Amino acid sequence: MQISVPAEVSGALAGKVAFVAGASRGIGATIAAALAAHGAAVAVAARSEQEGRVPGTISSVTDAIVSSGGRALAVPCDVTSEDSVDSAVAAAVAEFGGIDILVANAGVLWLGPIESTPLKRWKLCLDVNTTGVFLVTRAVIPHVRTRGGGSLIAVTTTGVTMTDHGANAYWVSKAAAERLYLGLATDLKPDNIAVNCLSPSRVVLTEGWQAGGGGVQVPPDMVEPPEAMADAAVWLARQDASGVTGTIQRSENLTG
Repeated sequence: MQISVPAEVSGALAGKVAFVAGASRGIGATIAAALAAHGAAVAVAARSEQEGRVPGTISSVTDAIVSSGGRALAVPCDVTSEDSVDSAVAAAVAEFGGIDILVANAGVLWLGPIESTPLKRWKLCLDVNTTGVFLVTRAVIPHVRTRGGGSLIAVTTTGVTMTDHGANAYWVSKAAAERLYLGLATDLKPDNIAVNCLSPSRVVLTEGWQAGGGGVQVPPDMVEPPEAMADAAVWLARQDASGVTGTIQRSENLTG
């Protein structure tokens, strides 16, 4: 996994430390690689320590970053567990000295209609997509504040606004995460911390989408490369409260 970086922006995040939750594959892995390519040291955090049904591990992503000349640490992290999140954040701080950037990307997908959604699936979406964002965000805030400011980014979805397409647990959980971050931007502005949401403008056909998309067929013109999300995340990672904060951004609006 290698990302080509224009010379004029390479090193834009030098000296920064990023914690990327949900970074073992897909959008999270691509964002982690992009942040590293721009000079950040990256904590690659996720549950996936061993290969499973869906490809990708924290070690494989970390190894790819390191082999490309970047700095990265594989950090086991279950975002639904307070103890696991706190341990993962502590490990990142011990290794790199602090945290400046959070990308809260860990997520699970369930697009089934409400009437046929098992309770366990509903709870899983809320646990990972909403409570998981809360836990990792709460854990990193003191460390970002100590650095004098930084950037928090929650990965969400354009589906939040698509009310004409019905309801599902995924969109509901992501809408809650957006409300969390919009309010948090006001709370953290005095600490010089930017807080923004980022979603794909179109559909990114990640491994997670392939596994949980319910067989939905996506027209080619509605497919977005994960690199668009990575470029947008790098741009947001460079913000603090004096720049862009309290917004919901679509990837291709930032990357053209």
